[in-house]
Amino acid sequence: MKKEDFYYDLPERLIAQTPIEPRDHARLLCYNKVTQKIEDKHFYNIVDYLKLGDCMVVNKTKVLPARLYGTKISKETGKAEGAKVEFLLHKRQDNTHWEVLAGPARRAKASDEFFFCDRLKGRITTEKEGGLRDIAFEFEGVFEEILDDIGETPLPHYIKEKLENIARYQTVYASDAGSAAAPTAGLHFTPELMDKIRAKGVKIVEILLHVGLGTFRPVTETDITKHKMHAEYYEVEEKAALEINSCKKAGGRIIAVGTTSVRTLESVVADDGFINAGTGETDIYIYPPYQYKMVDCLITNFHLPESTLVMLVSAMLGTKETLDIYSHAVKNEYRFFSFGDACFFYRE
Repeated sequence: MKKEDFYYDLPERLIAQTPIEPRDHARLLCYNKVTQKIEDKHFYNIVDYLKLGDCMVVNKTKVLPARLYGTKISKETGKAEGAKVEFLLHKRQDNTHWEVLAGPARRAKASDEFFFCDRLKGRITTEKEGGLRDIAFEFEGVFEEILDDIGETPLPHYIKEKLENIARYQTVYASDAGSAAAPTAGLHFTPELMDKIRAKGVKIVEILLHVGLGTFRPVTETDITKHKMHAEYYEVEEKAALEINSCKKAGGRIIAVGTTSVRTLESVVADDGFINAGTGETDIYIYPPYQYKMVDCLITNFHLPESTLVMLVSAMLGTKETLDIYSHAVKNEYRFFSFGDACFFYRE
């Protein structure tokens, strides 16, 4: 299967630059996987498509202010007077060590030290391919609090406008900091909408997957099977696994909010069709003809042409069907990508 099989033409004007207010007033394309019927709604209408006994699974990850700027410390003088380098936190290795993406990478060599602020320094320990580096941080106080003070939240490259309220790039249920990007399907929920969903008898279950920089990595291979996914950290607690499995046993629908929830659930499902609690890393790559084992329905945004996320949706709906849906969305001027509108792919 070729990358070009997942291409669609998108006018630049449809790439959303700012989020809709209120959150749940974004548009919602609803697609019945059985009848193949499309309906054009708003996100607050999602309640009408949910049923008693459904289980809606959300990713509780929180986006880190993961962009840092460091000044190289001179080996001769011991002062921060060298080149400035941008570092994007990619993956936490332990309390003090991270894998980061350095730019320009040529200015960040093994043993180089960098000054970030009076409370934070770092030393490159390992050089890797693709601009990746391992860095050991030295800091005073709580690392996350330092990040809050000096870090910047990295927005996707296609968002050119400054985001006035950075909280709009967090879900209302975000709690566990560790992601380089938001699980954007969840950005449409408000606390009030979630209360309405619970009142309908729908279980809302939290799992965790920290979204890495690989989410922005394009597919460069013509043959999509040769693409390699970056591994990302996940957690599924015992209580969450119990609630999801109970819903499945009772015949309820498992509704994944976002592709990160999909990848977590499909990574931990066992041969018997139920999921196991646990933590680990997943590099699962979902594309046709993958057969979903746990997820029945999906709430997601519109994704970039030829991306692994369009492939994930195509595995659920079929490639032609997915591209037909996207054609409808373009024709009807839906807003695309992180701050754009949403889809709900469901079965009765």
